[in-house]
Amino acid sequence: MSVRFGLLGAGRIGKVHARAVGGNPDAKLVAVADAMPAAAKEIATTYGAEIRTIDKIAAAKDIDAVIICTPTDTHADLIEKFARAGKAIFCEKPIDLSIARVKQCLAVVAETKALLMVGFNRRFDPHFQAVRQAIDDGAVGKVEMVNITSRDPGPPPYEYIDRSGGIFRDMTIHDFDMARFLLGAEPATVSAQASVLVDKEIGKHNDFDSVSVILTTRTGQQCVISNSRRATYGYDQRIEVLGSRGMVSAENQRAVSIEVAGSKGFTRPPLLNFFMTRYIAAYANEIAAFITAVNTRTPGKPDGSDGLAALALAEAALRSVKEKRTVAVKEVLG
Repeated sequence: MSVRFGLLGAGRIGKVHARAVGGNPDAKLVAVADAMPAAAKEIATTYGAEIRTIDKIAAAKDIDAVIICTPTDTHADLIEKFARAGKAIFCEKPIDLSIARVKQCLAVVAETKALLMVGFNRRFDPHFQAVRQAIDDGAVGKVEMVNITSRDPGPPPYEYIDRSGGIFRDMTIHDFDMARFLLGAEPATVSAQASVLVDKEIGKHNDFDSVSVILTTRTGQQCVISNSRRATYGYDQRIEVLGSRGMVSAENQRAVSIEVAGSKGFTRPPLLNFFMTRYIAAYANEIAAFITAVNTRTPGKPDGSDGLAALALAEAALRSVKEKRTVAVKEVLG
């Protein structure tokens, strides 16, 4: 069955998801809503959709599911609204910046038996999935240590920083989810360091641009995360998993994988510039997984509990920085 979508939010990530829906033969973008008419019109025109209000999308009989790409502080309210409207829900991370609010929202999802999937797209990247498959196949034995490097080519606008919840809830949260995905166990403690090295103005907006985090499970497995808002060489996305029998890693991706050798040495093409190009396949795959969940009436993964777990790690990391100590995850979950 073709799943009929309403898109809430026509900004940068909204365009990415519109492309994923538009490229899937089992999906149709029916309507788009955005506070900026020009943004909504661009997507509507491109994919043959209508421009509607959020209320009309919620009440519409010709829409099965929604994709929430609005600002973070609207996510929980919209999830509850569409859960009560009987729609399947795909929501970009995070569900909310408050753990208490996320729990409240998930209670509504459970009460209404709504299908909720949270947008941790990196789980669906073919390269990272291959790493997970190697782990499942026993190629590296028992996972002992994970290294995740995630560095943006440049910082976001200050107005985005003000609404994002900060680097841990906005950027590192993807890596927290990936750590759980690769470790195969829940981190029990978090130790984090954070600095403002890229742009001092970011510090004036109560955020950081350079962070390092160590996650440790109850059995001692470790994950080290390195984040920066500046990588002058491109969008740096690498993972490495060390196990009892060996190691598996995923390298950075380039537009073409070639190497040119000459008298001055070896050169390779630049890295893909940012998430819109680096994770095209991941976004397509996650929407395809969501469509399958809708059609088979099975739970989507990652779900609300995954969103809550990643947010708890973000909160623990922020508390670790502020209090200069290792923080137990159970402290922030209550």
